[in-house]
Amino acid sequence: MTSGRVSRTVVADKVALIRRLLDEAGTLPLDDLDAFRRDPRMVAAGESYLRRTLEALLDIARHVLAKGFARGPSEYAEVARQLGEVRVVTPAQADRLVRIARYRNRLVHVYDQVTAPELYELLARRQGDIDETVGAIADWMAAHPDRVAEPE
Repeated sequence: MTSGRVSRTVVADKVALIRRLLDEAGTLPLDDLDAFRRDPRMVAAGESYLRRTLEALLDIARHVLAKGFARGPSEYAEVARQLGEVRVVTPAQADRLVRIARYRNRLVHVYDQVTAPELYELLARRQGDIDETVGAIADWMAAHPDRVAEPE
């Protein structure tokens, strides 16, 4: 794999998707766990919003690694680890991103074990982890304009 330049457009489009999904998740009854789980459609919607948000975040990370560093890890947890290794995110942020990647895998592969309370907790209280990672990637891009392709 050869490095190129990180596409500002690809990153911006994925960030816009993340923002839209988090905004839509914010319309769910996240003020009260009982209200959230009372209607199974809320839990299903929350799970979908969260899974797609995490996938978009990890896709941004994969794009940065591929284009900015010529790295092509295939597993999301490895994407997260390597983003820390190349110092796009701090070690602490990389650790959180590894946990995010593992949770995404849980949503996809052992979905029958995901509970409404844990989804509620993540949607209601842990969105800052996503925002922090997006911010770290944006900061890296701003600090490395030579590795970023501007929109045509």
